Amino acid sequence: MMTYAETLEYMFARLPMYQRIGGAAYKADLDNTITLCRNLGNPERHFAAVHVAGTNGKGSVSNIVASVLQEAGFKTGLYTSPHYRDFRERIRINGQEIPEEKVVAFIDQYRPMLEEIALSFFEMTVGMAFHHFADEQVDIAVVEVGMGGRLDSTNVITPLVSVITNIGLDHTQFLGDTLAKIAAEKAGIIKQGVPVVIGETQPEIKTTFETIAGERHAPIIYADQNWQITSDNQQQTNILFKNKPFLTTHLPLHGSYQHKNLRTALEAIRQLDNTRFKISKETIAAGIENVVVNTGMRGRWQMLSTRPLTIADSGHNAHGLQMVIDNINATPHRELHMIIGVVNDKNLDEMMKLLPKDARYYFCKADIPRALPAEELARVAAKWQLQGSAYPTVAAAWQAARQKAHPDDLIFIGGSTFVVAEVV
Repeated sequence: MMTYAETLEYMFARLPMYQRIGGAAYKADLDNTITLCRNLGNPERHFAAVHVAGTNGKGSVSNIVASVLQEAGFKTGLYTSPHYRDFRERIRINGQEIPEEKVVAFIDQYRPMLEEIALSFFEMTVGMAFHHFADEQVDIAVVEVGMGGRLDSTNVITPLVSVITNIGLDHTQFLGDTLAKIAAEKAGIIKQGVPVVIGETQPEIKTTFETIAGERHAPIIYADQNWQITSDNQQQTNILFKNKPFLTTHLPLHGSYQHKNLRTALEAIRQLDNTRFKISKETIAAGIENVVVNTGMRGRWQMLSTRPLTIADSGHNAHGLQMVIDNINATPHRELHMIIGVVNDKNLDEMMKLLPKDARYYFCKADIPRALPAEELARVAAKWQLQGSAYPTVAAAWQAARQKAHPDDLIFIGGSTFVVAEVV
């Protein structure tokens, strides 16, 4: 039997993985996953689920919903991607990562079958997660879509609630080059008769969602039309439902965009309350307050140090980056230092035009094959009047920023999940 390290090496190196090498790992059908699940005894049929898709915010929404379900006393699975430090972060039950020995045992037991089907990394990981959830008899699992929706490996489940957070231009080479095309792909998670929660009302794609939901007789609910969120100076989060006070709690997730994610999560929870998963206001408040402790969530407007204030955020497309910039502008600081790295399939011009021109930049390359070389990133940035230097690693860029920053400055680290993974 392989060790845990050898098992990870087998998974990462032998099989293609979208997060490392891009398009070579993308398979535009569900045949492999369907075959895998059938060979595993269809574990996805042995637990209830919430399915969460969207361009941005789906990780935060998944974590909030899972935390609330945990607080309600339900044994709760949580499947998210990618991971930051350890592969096991992707598969959790009540906040506990899948044990190393279970990862090893799954690959060891099913290796001949995995190789016969020629599974991608993502397909294999989805099978492992569903097998673990069924084996541990979870009451419910919150399952985050990897990419898209219609053809994503997670889309073999029939959930109690489907969730689509929002739509932005990302992964256009796979999902389409317009918001409507991307919305249609993400709407592929909508199931017959299953309520679908839309996080943000976007007029240009509203018809797309409503047409597909109508064809599948799926009730459609817009979270931002039901919920309002405000925060006061005492760091209290005030929640209103249909303009009436609902509850007051504390949201430990920083960044103004988390209000949008909280609205979406609250509507998903409200829809679950129509099923056997009854959830009280007190439980919702506790789940929100304890989301970081309950789920181990990280990488979203995460404070790494003070003086200088250092923030990391995994927003990695134009839609997510705009929300990051809004938060930077709302954060008091003397000068701004931006440590930025990206992967090589991003629309750089769309990202560069959003970045502040009055910052000092430290361009870097994350330690993955798919990362864009820092020198190339610096050349593109220069065309947008962004001034800075290239560094061979994320660590070298961070060290340089710390040496140059004044205690009252702000250091931001982001541009890619893989950059943030090296610092959180």
